[in-house]
Amino acid sequence: MLGKSILLLEPGYKNKYPPLGLMKLAAYHRNRGDKLRFAKGEDVSVLREAWDRVYVTTLFSFEWDRTSKAIDFAIRAAGNQPERVFVGGIAASLMHDEFVKEPKWAGVRFIAGLLDRAPARALRLSADEGDFGADDVASTPIEEHVPDYDILDDIDYTYPVNDAYFGYASRGCIRKCHFCGVPKLEGMQKEMPPLSKLVEGIEAKYGPKKDLILMDNNITASSRYKEIIAEIRDLGFTSGSRLERDGRRLKRRVDFNQGVDARILVKSPMYLREMATICISPLRIAFDHIGIRKVYSTAVRMAADNGITSLSNYMLYNFMDTPEDLYNRMKLNIKLNAELGIRIWSFPMRYQPVTLKDRSHIGKHWNRYSLRSFQVMLQATHGVVSGSETFFDHAYGSNQEEFKRLLSLPHGFIFHREHYEKGAGRSVREEYEVLRNRMSSSQEDELLGYLASCFGGEKARGRQYAKIAGTSRVDSLVRQAILFHTLGTKNESMITSSERVSSMFPPVNQGFLLPSEEEIVEDSGLYERDDAIEKKETSKEPESPSISETICGT
Repeated sequence: MLGKSILLLEPGYKNKYPPLGLMKLAAYHRNRGDKLRFAKGEDVSVLREAWDRVYVTTLFSFEWDRTSKAIDFAIRAAGNQPERVFVGGIAASLMHDEFVKEPKWAGVRFIAGLLDRAPARALRLSADEGDFGADDVASTPIEEHVPDYDILDDIDYTYPVNDAYFGYASRGCIRKCHFCGVPKLEGMQKEMPPLSKLVEGIEAKYGPKKDLILMDNNITASSRYKEIIAEIRDLGFTSGSRLERDGRRLKRRVDFNQGVDARILVKSPMYLREMATICISPLRIAFDHIGIRKVYSTAVRMAADNGITSLSNYMLYNFMDTPEDLYNRMKLNIKLNAELGIRIWSFPMRYQPVTLKDRSHIGKHWNRYSLRSFQVMLQATHGVVSGSETFFDHAYGSNQEEFKRLLSLPHGFIFHREHYEKGAGRSVREEYEVLRNRMSSSQEDELLGYLASCFGGEKARGRQYAKIAGTSRVDSLVRQAILFHTLGTKNESMITSSERVSSMFPPVNQGFLLPSEEEIVEDSGLYERDDAIEKKETSKEPESPSISETICGT
């Protein structure tokens, strides 16, 4: 039987890890003798060929616009025969109904969940509809295939993490956290085939890889935890291990990149004692809410006692937390660093519902302005919170009241800190502080209400602030103060490079080094373009507008 032509598409977003699902589909089709090509974004060169089947992967739900473009493009690539297009992955599983009901995608095959059954069953192929491969009802599930790394050579994009074995020792999770899509996507905890099969298969075809990246959602809940750690050691990833390559000795690392569960870690010394025997770097411990503060602190101390000094955590915010909760969690890590002589890299991750098509969600204790202010703070260090207490106090405040105050400042003051605190802009900052100090609590609330109500990109918000300042119905002191909020984060010509925030932080944080790009978390939306935000948010009409919404929405 002649091989079929298969096109594998990934939307044109930036992402840290290669598309494991497409790599496994590629392995399956290559074993069948099919012709393969991988493309990222709308690569028009693929339109010169005819494709028997096009697969599209999906990742974050908030990348709906880019994903939508990829599906539209896939239909074109399939000769406008949507039945040849198969769409799967995270967003397509979590938002399955949203994809299916889109009229322009009628006929596209949307696959929810894992490809963990025989290929024909997992892909829902039908002989009656003429689907090739419909008779493959008993072979190895696509989920269990050794990923095909060769397809990554088809594109110019370089994934920050690429020299690694990618896989799972387990799937699913025992938890049912309301903010998480794993229960719907993968279900309850279940074991995967031995890691040795995956690693040996990859090494045989593509040579040895430096790192082992495991995407388990809760490895500590696995019934085979000790066996899995022992297997990792046997594969050469012991503590301090290195890979010999081209005369160099490369430091290896194991990364459970979805994090581990502090509530399980503290149940027995065994968990971290075992973890310390492999080259874990970093150990990522989830710190999703203030309620697990005690068990989290205990887990970190136990890790330090076992010699694990490179740690990281995902710190969810904008869910049910308050800004004070977030501040206290960040501050706790700074104190643990100093007390234990370790380095914890905190990565605050802004919560978005897993079925929302953009990043517009605002938690009940946050507002649009404070979220943007915190984003500006994080941009200074690429989303990382760590370092000395002096550095932290300067960047985020020495207490939770100062932190909340910082969240309400003009974004230009936050981003160009040195310029407005010690440089040529100091008098501007002082004038603003005089105005704020003169305000009553009701005037403060009025100002913050206006700031929270304006939307769009930086330029759009600036225009709205200026309009409020010219509105006689607004309190005079508020009108004067809000004009300062037109000072944005862009690199104005009056601000020297030494006065920008990225240049200012190192002197107050001696010895602070950012983690490697490999260790930084997947996209957290820190650098979403203002024009994209403006396009999304200005298209939304506020319901029952207040005076501020009337001003900002026009």
